Amino acid sequence: MSSLRHHRVIIASLFLPNTAVLGDSTPPSPDESALQTPGFAPPTPGPRQLQRTPGPLKSIVEDLKDKTRNPTPSLTPRGESSNPFSAFPGLALPQGNNTSGPTTPAAESLIDALSNKLAAAAVRTPGASGISSPAPNAARQYQTTHHGSNAGPRVQRRASRSSTHRAASRSLSSSRHEPGAHGHKFHFESNPHCNGGLKNAVESVGDRLRRKLWVGTLGTNTDGFRESLRRSVEWRMREERNSVPVWIPDSDFASCYDEFCHQVLWPALHYAVPDAPKTKSFYESAAFKQYVAVNQRFADTIVAAYQEGDIIWVNDYHLMLLPEMLRERLPGAPIGFFLHVAFPSSEIFRCLSVREDLLKGLLGADLIGFQTANYARHFRQTVSRILAAEALPKGIQLEDRFVDVGVFPMGIDVGSITQKKRDPEVTEWVKSLRQRYAGMKLIVGRDKLDVIQGVRQKLLAFEAFLDKYPEYQGKAVLIQVALQTTEENEAQGGVADVVSHLNSRFSTLTYQPVVFLHTQDLTFNQYLALLTVADAFMVTSVREGMALRAHEFVECQEKRHRPLILSEFTGSYSFSGFRSCIPINPWDKRGTAKAIHQALTMADDEATSRWEDLHNHVVTQTAQAFVTSFLVRCLRSNLEHMQSDSISVAALDASRILPKYRHSQKRLWLVDFEGTLWVRDIRIIARNAGVAETPLFEPPTEAIEVLNKLAEDPRNEVWLLSGLPVKGSLEIVAEKAPNVGIVAENGCFIRPRPDRGGKASWISMVANFNLTWKAPCLEILQYFTERTPGSFIEEREASIVWRFWTEKNVEDHVSDWQWARRQAAEAQNHIFDSLGERYGLRIIPGSTSFLVLPNNISRSSAVGAILNPGGPARSPAAHAHAAWIAPEVTEDTDTDFDFVFAVGKDEKLMRRLNELDNAETCSTGVRGTDAKWKLEQEQVLPALQRFAGMK
Repeated sequence: MSSLRHHRVIIASLFLPNTAVLGDSTPPSPDESALQTPGFAPPTPGPRQLQRTPGPLKSIVEDLKDKTRNPTPSLTPRGESSNPFSAFPGLALPQGNNTSGPTTPAAESLIDALSNKLAAAAVRTPGASGISSPAPNAARQYQTTHHGSNAGPRVQRRASRSSTHRAASRSLSSSRHEPGAHGHKFHFESNPHCNGGLKNAVESVGDRLRRKLWVGTLGTNTDGFRESLRRSVEWRMREERNSVPVWIPDSDFASCYDEFCHQVLWPALHYAVPDAPKTKSFYESAAFKQYVAVNQRFADTIVAAYQEGDIIWVNDYHLMLLPEMLRERLPGAPIGFFLHVAFPSSEIFRCLSVREDLLKGLLGADLIGFQTANYARHFRQTVSRILAAEALPKGIQLEDRFVDVGVFPMGIDVGSITQKKRDPEVTEWVKSLRQRYAGMKLIVGRDKLDVIQGVRQKLLAFEAFLDKYPEYQGKAVLIQVALQTTEENEAQGGVADVVSHLNSRFSTLTYQPVVFLHTQDLTFNQYLALLTVADAFMVTSVREGMALRAHEFVECQEKRHRPLILSEFTGSYSFSGFRSCIPINPWDKRGTAKAIHQALTMADDEATSRWEDLHNHVVTQTAQAFVTSFLVRCLRSNLEHMQSDSISVAALDASRILPKYRHSQKRLWLVDFEGTLWVRDIRIIARNAGVAETPLFEPPTEAIEVLNKLAEDPRNEVWLLSGLPVKGSLEIVAEKAPNVGIVAENGCFIRPRPDRGGKASWISMVANFNLTWKAPCLEILQYFTERTPGSFIEEREASIVWRFWTEKNVEDHVSDWQWARRQAAEAQNHIFDSLGERYGLRIIPGSTSFLVLPNNISRSSAVGAILNPGGPARSPAAHAHAAWIAPEVTEDTDTDFDFVFAVGKDEKLMRRLNELDNAETCSTGVRGTDAKWKLEQEQVLPALQRFAGMK
């Protein structure tokens, strides 16, 4: 973390943490401001004994309505945050209002509401949702503005549904301010639209990240802002909030945000490709133009604010094009991108018409981060299949650079939660809830009422639980804290009818099985108390990034250790620490019902053991660890990429190496064949693959001569590295260059130099490998070969190559080229999904072909075997199956060669050899390289001839 102290971090997110609100403000008292958690009702002023409200109790919403809490603005909550509660927008108490007369603290509402189901049922106005309606003329069942408030009419706006944004989203279209009405007076408030998870994670780092600059929008319509007001807001934002606002026309922002982000990107990223008639807006969205415009304005703002040494951190799916835009204008800047939501498989992502633009936009970053290893793997596979780039375990190899891909799971600020749950008011609420619900089992959940969060599945499973275990009827209550979303999403979520049905079946005069509370209806302290007394916490998401509300529950169960019921489709479940939960498939209501019963009847010893595993994971995977690991990795990736920039790599200067070469006594030469000594002839390769009327392989005479001349020097050990097969190709080279060692099929076979008796035989590096994958792989490739004109399969001993394009001129066959590339992507997809993980295969895509071979085999591993003291370069007697063939041995790069020279395109090999002090590495590729020297392919032979002529 100390390395970050010298860098400023520019944090780009669609919404700033703070927004400018026109008009005067009266700030809350310091104590109240410190305690308040956005998204929940304000806490009561100081610890006190809980008081009861005289008179008969009413329904939950009616009870809350009568409180003298101030009106709450209409807010649309977002997804998970580092602290899932503190990311909700604050329901601040306006000062100066209601200063006379007695008040009933808001904190009483929860216990009053939950403790009297009889009154609730008596007063309730049944609606389709089954949720209490405080008045017959209520506009809608899920009322999100407190009744009786003087808030203006709510204009519904689709808020971001990012599972990492828990900040509530006020209606942007209804929050327009007329500057003329208030002059230029404005004040800052917490932005209800901001990425609360990101904000809380950054703040959790504290002084260790002192220098930072937020870049984003205000989250309100700004077309009416005068130029002078904008300049004033910019200046104060920069000085007081370390923020720079991005000014975007309201129409562009609305089209980008409401249409493209929420109707196109959000469904695709969460495996929810819409059915007709919405498919047209999904596949043919015209809002991509505005999406590009918004990203471009962010790029302009960041470039203007950028200073040398800054780290740029781009966040979430709203800004997927931004990294590439920044890279074009700031080629040396450290740029990291983190996706807070899920990333789907390539089968889903390929449905997007702008898939290539989005992927290329992301690949402008030095580092791309994801919540889970599965999401990172999906991204690498998608890039490989759509862009035909080489996907490696650590990232993506492009033509000119390498992009790191990493996993950085978000967590919660454990210290902050620990401090808040010690509040005396939380303790009082815990006592009261236990008193009121003595003998009852409480199941708690907190979700948005949309399809993705699986609330409908949860309710159906709870109904199945009450049916299967009737002894819990009247004794088990599901308390669902509902986060707001759009009316359209609520309707699609299908929650209202299930709640109405379930409550009508099981409710009695003293019992209601499902209780709904909105986040505005309880304070943060009340929510912590609810988590503390819960007998189980239930997450039934059908797709989600990190379910951080489950992490909060674990920390609130420090004393009781009650179990967690968690969907297998959440990112949290993918981590081993969370395997101690009770896993469920939310689509299996019977299985989920059994899980509820298991949770409520679990023995204390088992529950404690499970909780300890969960707790250990939560306190390790923290918000602080997320921020520091991502930024440090981003900075390190940038430094590595800058060092490997081909522009900074000098052309080979033989005069600087020749003295070292002349005085060395034991030398190792590693020379690539294809693309270095020999230009690949597709006709010869086709001949070896069995294609008729193609010429035989004839190795280049000059190359063979220079290799033989180098091998004549007894101090030289010369090796030729190739991907060609032994039969029909390299066996011919071995005859013409008998004293040269050869690596075939990219490391699958090795032919060492002849022993004292003049004998040399081929050694298999894959003798112990399972090669039964070849038959089904050939079957798949045969299917695609029949459908791709001019393609053919090149079967080798331990690897397979599919040549899907054999024409030299692409311009004359554009349609055929596009078809061949699509077929190649499809073939890779089928091979990896059906055989890749099962057999441990690696797919290396090229411009006109791709190679399939075992995972642990490469030219680098073969060179490791050559360098090993027990390998063929040192011990002729070790040519048979010996210890040096083992993968763990081939990772050793120690050697007693006092001069090593490698020339070729294999970057993995170059990086490995750079660890040797006496190695000179030279790249002949056009992409960025880690080699110490660069050399054009035409210059390789003259350079080698110069060395061969030295005595």
